[in-house]
Amino acid sequence: MSPGNLWAAVDVSRALVSGLFATTVMTTLMSGSQGLGLSRMSLPFLLGSFFTPDRNRANVAGFCIHFVNGWLFSLLYALGFALVLSPAERANWWLGGIFGLVQGLFVLTALMPLLPSLHPRMATEDYGPTPTRQLEPPGFLALNYGRRTPLLTLGAHLVYGALFGALYGGM
Repeated sequence: MSPGNLWAAVDVSRALVSGLFATTVMTTLMSGSQGLGLSRMSLPFLLGSFFTPDRNRANVAGFCIHFVNGWLFSLLYALGFALVLSPAERANWWLGGIFGLVQGLFVLTALMPLLPSLHPRMATEDYGPTPTRQLEPPGFLALNYGRRTPLLTLGAHLVYGALFGALYGGM
């Protein structure tokens, strides 16, 4: 299938609405787990502190970036459904859950270990904090942010994918 035909199979407005809801739920789950002390990881703060050293502004900027990312990923998920499913098949919660699980595994195993090399305010595993680099590196599977962090991250991404699949497929 050519890229043009693939995009023709994507219902962009339905993907964006489904993505908005799924992103809201995922962000609530991840923020709630941090607020309850189950994890010390805040993806909005980590994203926002790329751009500003001001902690309050970092939270606001990171929240906006995280939400926009959720919307953009909803388009990628819809594209993935169009790629994997035949035109007669509809998106569903379990395939969305698989997509979410894969995305969560990618975040934990590929992006988190790479983060200290990219983030201007994060220390690395080999070199401790400096006056500029004060954030703790996530470590393998983001375990430096708590033992439950990998499970909570995977669970939140799984929920994102399952909700997106259910909503986008029309239940």
